[in-house]
Parts: sequence; C-alpha cells; structure tokens
Amino acid sequence: MLRNIKAICVGGIVGLTMISCELEQEVLTGVTQERLLNEAPPELAEVLKQSAYSRLLNDGSWGSHGGFYSYQEISSDELSIPVKGGDWNDGGIWVRAHRHTWNIDDGGLNGIWDVPFRVIAETNSLIQQFPDVVELSAEMKVLRAFCYLVLLDNFGGGVPLVIETTTDANPPSSSREELFNFIETSVLENADLLTRDNRRSNFNYWNAHMILAKLYLNAEVYIGQPKWTEANAMLDFIINEGPYSLTPNYFANFSAANSNSSENMFTLPFDANNAPGFNIHHMTFHYESQKTFELVEQPWNGYAALEEFYNSYEDDDLRKNNFLVGLQFASDGVTVLRDDAGFDGDPDGVDINFTPNINQLEPNAFRQAGARVNKFEIPIGSQSNLNNDFPVFRYADALLMKAEVLLRQGNAAGALVLVNQVRQRAGVDPFTTLTMDSLLEERGRELFAEGWRRSDLIRFNRFGSPWWEKPNSPATRNVFPIPLSKIQGNVRLTQNPGY
Repeated sequence: MLRNIKAICVGGIVGLTMISCELEQEVLTGVTQERLLNEAPPELAEVLKQSAYSRLLNDGSWGSHGGFYSYQEISSDELSIPVKGGDWNDGGIWVRAHRHTWNIDDGGLNGIWDVPFRVIAETNSLIQQFPDVVELSAEMKVLRAFCYLVLLDNFGGGVPLVIETTTDANPPSSSREELFNFIETSVLENADLLTRDNRRSNFNYWNAHMILAKLYLNAEVYIGQPKWTEANAMLDFIINEGPYSLTPNYFANFSAANSNSSENMFTLPFDANNAPGFNIHHMTFHYESQKTFELVEQPWNGYAALEEFYNSYEDDDLRKNNFLVGLQFASDGVTVLRDDAGFDGDPDGVDINFTPNINQLEPNAFRQAGARVNKFEIPIGSQSNLNNDFPVFRYADALLMKAEVLLRQGNAAGALVLVNQVRQRAGVDPFTTLTMDSLLEERGRELFAEGWRRSDLIRFNRFGSPWWEKPNSPATRNVFPIPLSKIQGNVRLTQNPGY
C-alpha cells in the first residue's frame, strides 16, 4: 500500500498531482537537479516519481468503472453489464461496448486515452526537470513506455508521440511502427538502470522486461511481424533470473493484504483512504449484498460473468471461486437476502440467487442474474474503495506467455509443462495435450478480470467472433476510435480506419 509517503508539491513541475495523504504535507520549492543530486535525501527521488505512478490509480484504470478497465472486460467474452430496466442503461454505452458497436463520442473512451496521457505528462515533466538524475529519468522513461503500450494496444495508430522535448501543442498521430519502436527503444535503453529489488508498485528491471515481453508477444497484431524469439528471451529473464514464484494459494494474490505476494510483479497499490479507486465490489455485487459484507455503501449491481465463460471452469477448479453464485445470505450466514421492492419476474422469486444464466443483455435483465466477480477479497465492513493491490503483471501470466511462445514455435511439450504448473496450483488434472484454443481458455481462467482478456482475444484472432448477445464484429473493431473530443481538440490526429 502507498503509506508513509509525504505529499510533496515541487515548484516548476506542471500539473504535479500527488495522491491524497493524511500524513504531514511538506512543500518543497526550488528543487534543482544539483540539490537533488548533492543535497536532498535519496527518498526525495522516490517521492517525486509517485506523482507519475499515482495517476494510474485514477478512476477508469485497472479495477475501476468507466474507462480503460471497463472496456477491456466488457468488450471481451468475460463480463457484461446487463441493463436492468432503468438501471445501467447509461445511454446504451455498455451494451455497445459488449456488442462492439461503440460510437466515437462514447464518453468512456476518453478514460482509455486520458489516464495514460496524464501519466505521460507527469513523466515528461520529471524527465525534463531532472534529466541528470539517472535512475529517476530511466524509470520515468520505462513508465512512459508502458503507457504507450496501453495506448498502442487500444488505439493502434492515431496516437501522438509526446516526449519531454515536445513543444508542438497539436502533435500529429504516430504510426503503429513508430510507437512500437519508441516503446522498444525506451525500455531497452533504460532497463539496466532500474533496480532489481522486488518492488511491486514501481517498475523494476524485471517489470521492464515484462513490458517488452507483452510488446513482442503482440508484435504481429501491432506491426504485422511476429517476434516470438524476442518475447521468449524477455520471458526467460523473468522466469530464470527473477525473484518471482507461484504462490501456493491462488487467492493470496488478490487478498486485502497482498502487498508481499511472491507472484505479483507490478501492482497498483490501492488504499481505501490514501489511494482510492479500486471498487470492483461495488461494480458487481447486488444492492442487497451490502448486508453480506456489511459494506459502508450499497453496491451498484452491474458487472456479471457470461455464462459460457463461467462454465469454462471445471467443477473442481479452485479458481471457480473467482465467482459468487447461488443463494445469497446476510453476514450472519443464515438470513437469506431478498429483493422484494425490485422484483422483476425472475422465476427464482424474491430470494436473491446469483445464477450463471443471464436472461438477456437488455432491456430487462433480471436483477439477480449472472455470476458475480468474487476474485478479490472483500473484508467485512469494507468501504467504497478497497485496500487490495491490483496485479497488472503477474508471474503466472509470464508462465502462460512463455507457454504460448513455445507452442507457436512448435515446442508443444515445453509449453505443456508450463501450463500444467499453473493448472496444478488450481487443483485440476494436468493437460495431456495443448492447443491454441485450450491455451486461450486457460489464460481466461487464470487471468479472469485482470484486464488482459481483450488483448488476448485479439492476438488469438477471436475478438471478432460471436458470443452471447454479440454478433461477429469487423477487424476494425480490434482498436478503439480516437475519441471525438480528442479529434476536435487536435485536427492533426488521424482517425482509425472504420470510424
């Protein structure tokens, strides 16, 4: 968790926004490179960089509703937000997200764009002000590269490349190749300057290699050229030399006190008081689930898993506890929750029973239909924001990525060994054979609700396929449109094809 960090406002850094903090606030002015190098305590550089990392904790990033995370999950075959009469209509934005019929002026698209660019603005400011503080500058360049990876994955071309020396108020769109090369070069030139300590809330040497592994794994999507060998090399650094291992308990990675997980590589260190923004419990649970967990505020009854995805888990798969299903009780474990006032004709009656089947996406989905996201621990008495650190990079993902690279290169036996490591921890029988389809399914089961499913489906050429309440969608929908507000604000931006 982000604790014991003073909120510092540094003069001369444009738009520096720290996370709110209950600790003593100290204002430092005139912090120059010379002072930082020669006079200031080493902790100052550590605090300075948090101005950039804190931007990733904003609403709309991982684990929050309304922007990046919502579109990664709702556009995939994992989750949906069924419209329940007047609840969750929201102008049809999430129905369109599910069916891949989003409009260029759908407001949630701005969140996918804005959060990375806010981080980029902070990194550019720090790099510009402290170019000779080598470790700080290197880490900010790697963080900036990660943000451009997110932008490349979601928008393809059309994204402007803005660095610390950019003076153009309306920079033009960059090509996919330019963005790809920029990300690759930024990480390759700076990875060796990063710490090899097992830090989880900041980018270290190993996380830098994970950025490159993700970049290379998707290279055929991004630039039309496979880079399996390069991806394999990056993953070998992590698997063979890194400090990570699978935790014996899968759910320890998602507990409310998961900051020391041996498996979580890079996390967003949410904190209910000091770094809010993670509210998956509100996003998914029924209004009356407030009584199950004695929540401070009532949940929103939105996100629910697709039945087919839920059924992809074997019954003895421990990861099936990623979902909350069945009759729901108050915290006493005895009192059955009821939804008398909102009864909508559900054949299950007024007793709240989360069923994997959802009767329809719109306009009148049953209020208690759909398995709910239960992957992250929700302690009794939780506030509207949670303390769980959200894993962005996880060692299990690295193992499955390595398996994918091996399988694509013809080494099915080597891939099988890695996949079965993950399956063994889940308590299910090992695979005897492995196909691309079964590997994609395994990635889904392992990485459910962690924000990677959309990217995976695109790489496996499944994103345009039909699933529940979604028809076939064209390849142009593999990237989102440049949001209308951004096009209107910068006429030099080029809209993506198909929009």
